[in-house]
Amino acid sequence: MRSEREKMLAGEPYDPLDPGLVRARDRARDLCQDLNATRESDQEARRRILLDLFGEGGESVWMQPPFFCDYGSNIRLGERVFFNFNCVVLDVCRVEIGDFTLFGPSVQIYTATHPMNAELRRKQESGKPIRIGSDVWVGGGAIICPGVKIGSKAVIGAGSVVTRDIPECVFAAGNPCRVVREITE
Repeated sequence: MRSEREKMLAGEPYDPLDPGLVRARDRARDLCQDLNATRESDQEARRRILLDLFGEGGESVWMQPPFFCDYGSNIRLGERVFFNFNCVVLDVCRVEIGDFTLFGPSVQIYTATHPMNAELRRKQESGKPIRIGSDVWVGGGAIICPGVKIGSKAVIGAGSVVTRDIPECVFAAGNPCRVVREITE
């Protein structure tokens, strides 16, 4: 029998009230609260918290609190990823972010999704992983929806709602987000 955590990470319907998942979320929320309470002069404390919080990449992430996530352990960061103020990552499935990717303030990354059927929604949820390439810039207030892939060197305009995959080396914006033009050097 597969655990609720295994079902969650596989993108299958799972019970979010499973005691093990509740404990894991509580741990991440406590770490986020600790992170968000640090001062700018507390860089060593921030680094220790980020190393504990993220599944990978805590040693080089550049974080401007406040920051919020569901588990943290499902977030894999490349080298020198930057999160500006007030970012949210709902990481019920894996979130992979490439090197040197930048997130503006209030960017929201959602792997979590819920059944359309109201009765099922009372007891289940699921998720779809998100993959964001290297050297991506996501403008402030953008929302990245479950299952999306964003190619390397793409730029996502502020306030965009990314509902489908975005190729590499393009500027994309809007609601829903769509490619506006290619980026040329």
